[in-house]
Amino acid sequence: MALHREQRDGPTSSRWNGGTQKTDFSTKRKKKVAEIYQALNSEPPDVAALRRMAISEGGLLTDEIRRKVWPKLLNVSTSDPPPIPGEDLREVSKDYQQVLLDVRRSLRRFPPGMPDEQREGLQEELIDIILLILERNPQLHYYQGYHDIVVTFLLVVGKKLATSLVEKLSTHHLRDFMDSTMDNTKHILNYLMPIIDQVNPELHDFMQSAEVGTIFALSWLITWFGHVLSDFRHVVRLYDFFLACHPLMPIYFAAVIVLYREQEVLDCDCDMASVHHLLSQIPQDLPYETLISRAGDLFVQFPPSELTREAAAQQQAERTAASTFKDFELVSAQQKPDMVLRQRFRGLLRPEAHTKDVLTKPRTNRFVKLAVMGLTVALGAAALAVVKSALEWAPKFQLQLFP
Repeated sequence: MALHREQRDGPTSSRWNGGTQKTDFSTKRKKKVAEIYQALNSEPPDVAALRRMAISEGGLLTDEIRRKVWPKLLNVSTSDPPPIPGEDLREVSKDYQQVLLDVRRSLRRFPPGMPDEQREGLQEELIDIILLILERNPQLHYYQGYHDIVVTFLLVVGKKLATSLVEKLSTHHLRDFMDSTMDNTKHILNYLMPIIDQVNPELHDFMQSAEVGTIFALSWLITWFGHVLSDFRHVVRLYDFFLACHPLMPIYFAAVIVLYREQEVLDCDCDMASVHHLLSQIPQDLPYETLISRAGDLFVQFPPSELTREAAAQQQAERTAASTFKDFELVSAQQKPDMVLRQRFRGLLRPEAHTKDVLTKPRTNRFVKLAVMGLTVALGAAALAVVKSALEWAPKFQLQLFP
């Protein structure tokens, strides 16, 4: 069941953006665009169909479509006026200096060749969006890497809509990362090894022996891979997928990347430094559509509820987004803002003493589940199951749309 590097399908949307069968490509693309607009123009909009389109091969295809669909996936009205910032927000914000430093270091996140004046203007807008969201939601705490997510929305939908979308995302999908401590982020990272163990016990045991931990995947998770992928097309394709799915889907995608690199990992010296160095350098030529499909399959075969039971030793499991999406609506007491996210991750390089006991379980039903669910999330029953899960775990406002 392990992924192998021979399963390569080229860059994201390669089968949508070219190839020898141009007629077939054009027909598929036109059909998908028509289906997306049909779902958008339904009354009310068919959000379940839009989720399927975002998950399936090629995602939402263009930024023009994303500007229409992303708000539907997050239930954000495009007609509402944008939030209004308070006076002198930069002067009074306790996070301004850290945000400024991070944004200044974000040059690589902007399209190559963009004029300096335009880029600098967007960076100023990026700062404004972040500070406004933090001001309006004092229960949220800025972390390094948050700006990588915000800039993606800014570049796709513009400042006004990005503010509304990221604010909703911050109080739902990203809520666990914006706590004052790393406890919930650590809990989500703890799902990585159980997923790998279910699929490839040999790889899991090798990584456990190397004591590599999961910190190599930290920047993947908290930026939705925006910080580590150089091609913007790949980033927005993943955002299509993640916005349409359960908030834990990024950790499933992280797992399939590791599984895909199985042979590289096993060829490493079995020590923490070697394996960590390899995995922290994410390849830029990954077969994204294959991995997206595989992540969806694994989510269906090994849902979070099963993995949560395996990780029952986590004391706060029932209070995270991983266990209940509705908890994102609750407001936390105001706490001190964090400084540098990695500083809150001290001590996590080495796995817990009880990790071995928590991460193992019987695998007797794997092939039965695989036969029932099918292999391709983009086309089969697994896609419907992923969408159904996303709706079931959605906030209350989503559930009202689908009684």
